[in-house]
Amino acid sequence: MSRKNRRSGSKNSDESSGGRGWEVVYSGFVLILLCFFIMLSSFSTMEEAKVMQFVKSFVSAVSIMSGGLKFESGPAVVSDSAEIVDAKAELAKIFQDLEKLSDEFDLQEEINLALTREGLVMRLSEHTLFDLGAADISAEALPLLQKIGAIISKTGYQVRIEGHTDNLPIHTEWFPSNWELSTARAVNVLRYFIKKHRIDPQRMAAEGFSEFQPLVANDSRANRAKNRRVEIIFIRREPRQTSIQEAS
Repeated sequence: MSRKNRRSGSKNSDESSGGRGWEVVYSGFVLILLCFFIMLSSFSTMEEAKVMQFVKSFVSAVSIMSGGLKFESGPAVVSDSAEIVDAKAELAKIFQDLEKLSDEFDLQEEINLALTREGLVMRLSEHTLFDLGAADISAEALPLLQKIGAIISKTGYQVRIEGHTDNLPIHTEWFPSNWELSTARAVNVLRYFIKKHRIDPQRMAAEGFSEFQPLVANDSRANRAKNRRVEIIFIRREPRQTSIQEAS
């Protein structure tokens, strides 16, 4: 009889200890959330971008949202391709100014902005600036380039213009291959900025990459259109210092 009671008591003890397991997990989770909100409160006087950087790191550390920074379908809190920068930094201000241009000219589908390790990248689709297979800037593109150039002229960043094509071959009198086409497009955009806005040529560079740096596979008409583009890159460095020759 006593042996049976001991077995029953042992069983009840096991069930009791096992049943309290969820309390430990729940208490730990509550403590994590408490720390999270304490940290958010301490960030109340800091820049919004730094708060978002903490949120992203916290979520990644505790893995409480397997879908990333999305609570439900819709835009992510932080872009997958963007690096968080100080909200007051000059590069972030340039990003905001360029973003306003896409809205002003109703080109949200033709202009893409991204903050990368190298800097701020502005991608413009081919037909935003050029006719198909041509390198001369179209008249329709001039108002947009005028405002982009004004933004560039107000900064001290090094800027690189890149031309990109799809993989469809071209062979004309002016452009024997996509190398010549992509390079000519980049150079023409660069020349426009230097001529119209008197931007220091030492800050500027132009490169053509032909078909060899595609954004997506060249396996459809839509994808080839995405790859035909010009990129304007603000290099993530300290603003250029005045040279000795300029100072004299």
